Amino acid sequence: MMQRIDAHQHYWQIAARAGYWPPRELHAIHRDFGPADLAPELAAAGIGGTVLVQSLPTEDDTRFLLDLAERTASVLAVVGWVDMKAADAAANVSAFARHPKARGLRPMLQDLPDVAWIDDPALDSAVAAMIEHDLRFDALVMPRHLFALYEFARRHPDLKIVVDHGAKPGIATRTVEPWLSAMTKLALLPNVHCKLSGLWTEAGDAVDVEAMSRRVRPYVRALAELFGPQRLMWGSDWPVLRLACAGGYREWVAACEDDCARFLGAEAVPDVFGSNACKFYRVGDLRRHA
Repeated sequence: MMQRIDAHQHYWQIAARAGYWPPRELHAIHRDFGPADLAPELAAAGIGGTVLVQSLPTEDDTRFLLDLAERTASVLAVVGWVDMKAADAAANVSAFARHPKARGLRPMLQDLPDVAWIDDPALDSAVAAMIEHDLRFDALVMPRHLFALYEFARRHPDLKIVVDHGAKPGIATRTVEPWLSAMTKLALLPNVHCKLSGLWTEAGDAVDVEAMSRRVRPYVRALAELFGPQRLMWGSDWPVLRLACAGGYREWVAACEDDCARFLGAEAVPDVFGSNACKFYRVGDLRRHA
């Protein structure tokens, strides 16, 4: 049986985040989070490993994550950060890639004022280094970035890309366009994958888990139909998930399992919850006997 993987989670030290998100008023996540905090959730949900993703646009944060990964068996892969437009970007990408758990990079596109930042030949040398070292590109985007991301992905067909959090559609306002049209176009590119993560925190207030699931379900269905059972992977976005008004880690797991079985068939659940992330992030064969 394929071990289940959380394809998107974070650890951080709040003292290192002065001037960065989250603000102090977000009490549920304004503190340190490390492996000991997540371990009970992983055990209860039957998750055997995680992909640890950067949450600050600094090299110090990436070094912190790589060091933590060396000491944490459950961390199977790290998605870090480098300045991809720096003059020495290719050398920095290569240096990052030397770490045994380094698997991808993520510029924080959602926070950049230029929505077309990604559609720029200035990234070409960094991308070439990523392809040379078989690294993945995590796209932290919102709907307004998707057309530029499409041009970037089309220009670099050998770069494997995953859209984080389904590109954060406007679930709370029941907004579908232009998100759906842009994601439909993007999904036509075979190098583009998608994470089923972060959707509950885009959904606004809900009185209970079932109400939250009903609100999110049309967007999950759209992602399932667009990316299919081989290019969709589940992630928790923990500890940001703690901001969701209804439910928590195990409830998000169960809701996604139910929706994946509903829209893709029960046979697709092991792929979405394990093997797709395993293949995408090159974390090896995690098969084990039940």
